[in-house]
Amino acid sequence: MDDIKILKKEEKDGVLIVYAATCEAVCSQQIAVAIQNGVILEAQFVGGCSGNTQGVASLVRGMEVEDAIARLEGIRCGSKSTSCPDQLAKVLKSMC
Repeated sequence: MDDIKILKKEEKDGVLIVYAATCEAVCSQQIAVAIQNGVILEAQFVGGCSGNTQGVASLVRGMEVEDAIARLEGIRCGSKSTSCPDQLAKVLKSMC
């Protein structure tokens, strides 16, 4: 994960929560994800295109981690080599 920096990982009441800083190649600066039993409970982006990041966060809520990774991994933003959804996939992969 050369472009994701995990800031903090913690588990509370069976819920794994990860706070990650994204690389400088995308607009969002941080992503927070909460997972329980392999299902995404919540994802939050700090920064980025508000409508897009809210949409992605809403779509992955309730989704199996593996399914979200499969759908988001490799998505690019314009000429960039990554995107906010791709960064979320990388954070999710770091949690497995």
